[in-house]
Amino acid sequence: MNDAQVLISGGGPVGLICAYALGKRGIDVAVFDENPELLDDPRAATTHPATLELLAALGVIDDVIEQGLVAEKFEFWDRPTGERVAVFDHASLANDTDFPFVVQCEQFKLAKIVLARLQGLDNVSIHFNYRTTDLTLSENSVTLSVDTPDGPKTITGDWLIGADGGRSVVRKSADIDFEGFTWPERFLVLSTPFDFEAERGMSFRNYIADPDEWCNCFKVAADGPPGLWRLVFPADPEAKEEDLLADDFVQNQMQKFFKRDEDYDIVHRNLYNVHQRVAATFRKGRILLAGDSAHVNNSIGGMGLNGGIQDAMNLCDKLGAVIVNGADDRLMDLYDKQRRAYAVDFVQEQTIANKKRLEATDPEARAANLQNLRDTAADPNRARNFLLGSSMIAAIRRNAEMTLEDA
Repeated sequence: MNDAQVLISGGGPVGLICAYALGKRGIDVAVFDENPELLDDPRAATTHPATLELLAALGVIDDVIEQGLVAEKFEFWDRPTGERVAVFDHASLANDTDFPFVVQCEQFKLAKIVLARLQGLDNVSIHFNYRTTDLTLSENSVTLSVDTPDGPKTITGDWLIGADGGRSVVRKSADIDFEGFTWPERFLVLSTPFDFEAERGMSFRNYIADPDEWCNCFKVAADGPPGLWRLVFPADPEAKEEDLLADDFVQNQMQKFFKRDEDYDIVHRNLYNVHQRVAATFRKGRILLAGDSAHVNNSIGGMGLNGGIQDAMNLCDKLGAVIVNGADDRLMDLYDKQRRAYAVDFVQEQTIANKKRLEATDPEARAANLQNLRDTAADPNRARNFLLGSSMIAAIRRNAEMTLEDA
């Protein structure tokens, strides 16, 4: 007899959502995470309308809204001129979704919300300080090798979900290629309580185009009022990490973009490499990939975690049908086809285009980009279509219509 019907490697938001979605259907689930507890990772925060619909179906939407910030609008700015180029209001989607807004809720808060729900499910076990080291795949089961506080163990399940991040041990052990590329520049993330809404007239989500150094500026709830503003800049690929994170450089970076008489209070700083990669397959036998294990992208547009949550709900709907209802396990091939196409055709394409829009250096290309944004925002039909794309609603609808028989 196997230890659990489903093993999940990775106890972040994607892994925990998988555990909760499956556990609610009565499926025995065991989750393993290498960290001693949930990480307070502040990186991902934006939750788009398409994802909010799924979190509502999961039953956690009220907690997410309560612990986050509702952002009805987002704006594009041109840094050289200081012009607010375009404003997009999710109210245009009132007839398309029950959630015509974005919620800025940090991913660690979402993970804590779901973990609290999991405490009430006796058929789900969560194991921290369990590091996956290897796996063995057979026709009817998957066995994980894990390092635990009590020494090495092996655990067997009917299915394995790899939700263990961009460096996924599950993906590597399953010998699944991670296709794509890494951007030469890194992203520098700085968080400050300085109020860009009150002092600069910005909304909670801002994309600032600049041929030299673009910037994203958005607000998160953090530990409560007044919240924090998080700024993302491209960083010189040749510079040393310690130099980019040093106080002098950080203050200069902030003052260069938003001049003020005093230093900024910087409460968090981080530097990370940026990848655009998709796994060659999201299914190998009884091994399934979801979230960053399956795909990674730059953060402009906030689509990484959203894609992971959407993976989790798609996967668990199908895997639940296989386990509980005896459905053909070719459903998992459909999961692979739908979600991999989504990652390649939408998320990768969209996030690369978002980056190129902000960093364009050619004067004619920049002018055309900015004028297109102005014209789109001014036309209600074009604005709605733009928002259906940015909110991920259009893509997830197309994704759901895909069948195994599609060419």
